[in-house]
Amino acid sequence: MINHEKSKANALVFKKSVVIMWTMVKKNIKRQYRRSFLGVLWTVLNPLLTMLVMAFVFSQIFGRHGIDMDYPVYVLSGTIVFSLMRMGTAQALPCMVNNYDLLTKTRVPYYVFPTSSVLSSVVNFGFSLIALIIVMLIRIPNGVTFHPTMLMIFIPWLPSIFLFSLGLSFLLCTLYVRFRDVAHLYNVFLTLWMYLTPIFYSTVILPDYVQSVLKFNPMMHYLDYFRDLLLGIVPSWQEHLICYGVGIAAFLIGYLIFRWQRKKFILYI
Repeated sequence: MINHEKSKANALVFKKSVVIMWTMVKKNIKRQYRRSFLGVLWTVLNPLLTMLVMAFVFSQIFGRHGIDMDYPVYVLSGTIVFSLMRMGTAQALPCMVNNYDLLTKTRVPYYVFPTSSVLSSVVNFGFSLIALIIVMLIRIPNGVTFHPTMLMIFIPWLPSIFLFSLGLSFLLCTLYVRFRDVAHLYNVFLTLWMYLTPIFYSTVILPDYVQSVLKFNPMMHYLDYFRDLLLGIVPSWQEHLICYGVGIAAFLIGYLIFRWQRKKFILYI
């Protein structure tokens, strides 16, 4: 009887958590484009405009050597993949501090807050995919084609990068509660990380020793996987193993640290 009551209580808490999480996802998206004339349409326009700028500038600086796909599609695919991780983790960074009132006034699991931030970035990624499809349609005369492998973007690719981003989010929001300087350091790190990820260039233009180092960049593997799907290539089992291995490891490490420190959050917020 006691176990039944406990299970019922846990189910109610989980249901409440899902409702709050979805409410926060909608709130995050609305807040991002509040008082904007075009509103959520910017989730499609932003990657398109970024692609146009980067394609124009960096194709002249770096050239297109070693890139075996249409360059605007290459740049846009890199932009939206990196933005998925960057937006989710950056929003999750201050989420515990920003939601102090909810932490103290409602009985909701703490994991709801960083998870809702990453889910918001996944929703934005969905809109960005629309921008990618639009560009691919426009570039069909230049040889761009659609492949059934693109369906693998949703499963298995998306869950793997979601786990990776969520693990980072757990770690970052935990650190931010204790050390507010993390926000400034992470912004600098994100800029460095972006340039160390082949978003607008191919790694073949880099020296061999640099290419060897970049293999330890998780985002490069998530990006290569994504671009393979656009080209109609099914990634190798090694790439599946790397993407899910990194994603699961990041999630477990981040969540365990988050769970270990969560009881101390109120003391430092």
